[in-house]
Amino acid sequence: MEDENLHIEPGLVNGAKIALSYATAAGAAGIGVKFALEALRERGLPSFVARTAIASLATLISFQLLPHAPVGVSEVHFIFGSTLFLLFGAAPAALGLALGLLAQGLLFAQIDLPQYGMNVTTLLVPLFAIKLVADRIIPRGTAYADVSYKQALALSTTYQAGVVAWVGFWVTYGQGLAITPEVMTFGAAYLMVIAIEPLVDLAVLAGAKTIKGLEHSGLVSDRTLKAA
Repeated sequence: MEDENLHIEPGLVNGAKIALSYATAAGAAGIGVKFALEALRERGLPSFVARTAIASLATLISFQLLPHAPVGVSEVHFIFGSTLFLLFGAAPAALGLALGLLAQGLLFAQIDLPQYGMNVTTLLVPLFAIKLVADRIIPRGTAYADVSYKQALALSTTYQAGVVAWVGFWVTYGQGLAITPEVMTFGAAYLMVIAIEPLVDLAVLAGAKTIKGLEHSGLVSDRTLKAA
């Protein structure tokens, strides 16, 4: 199978500069641990493991099977961060993204492994930003399955804009570049993802509402089908 880079191309950040990616990844991991402890208290270990496993598989499928194309400084992928968050919660979605990314590197694109710290930061920090935005714009009396298109759009925009911002940062940091037309082209391409993702969110959540017993199965987050 051909090499399918995620976001940061090999060689963009080299030498001592790559150490920053380890620090940012460690910071993201620390936030993830906090959310993981909360998730374990809410639904227990079996549910957490199940949700993480599904999110990991969904992430790997997104990387390898969904359409993607080189644009500007990197590639545009359909990675539905807001969908994973709304279905599985912050911690399982975050761990699923990290494990799916790792599996993609180990199995299909070993050349990407040195960039793992940068790529995982690029995926996880915007996901945690979604959590902050969701807590602010979705009332506690609303289950995630009942979010409006406007709310889903806000979450998708937060995630995809975060991905673009981090890619732009790593390119600028690694190569000492200004915001070039290539970076701007890459960011503009993600407008397509932002347009599609809320529709995917609403379709997946609508489907989840129709599955009898899903609320008590442990396969979705406590908030997905039930108000806080």
